[in-house]
Amino acid sequence: MERITFPSHVRFNYKIWLSTADDQGILGDGKWQILKAIEKHGSLKAATQALNITYRRTWGDLKKIEEMLGFAILEKERGGKDGGKSTLTPEGKKLVEAFDEFHEKMDSYMEEAFEEFRNTFEV
Repeated sequence: MERITFPSHVRFNYKIWLSTADDQGILGDGKWQILKAIEKHGSLKAATQALNITYRRTWGDLKKIEEMLGFAILEKERGGKDGGKSTLTPEGKKLVEAFDEFHEKMDSYMEEAFEEFRNTFEV
């Protein structure tokens, strides 16, 4: 077989998510980014504005994550004159850190596996 070069403009993508045994999504890249944005911006409202997503749906998604995991991931203070704030609970921070580490490992592995695929591609 003739060996050909895999097109350099072709990239690979993948997604990571946690789900229940019956395939109900719990946490994936999108929700992970939301949690990181809440920590960065100090409130759910500011995070949803920064990510250009809806507050109401995001609030519901985060409540669902908490229900499915069985622990709180957000600490919330109702708004007053200066507005409310949201921060990650210690468990929420641990979840984000663990997902960060897992993603780093998987990113590295997937890059390596993709390079092997590209290097052994034959037609």
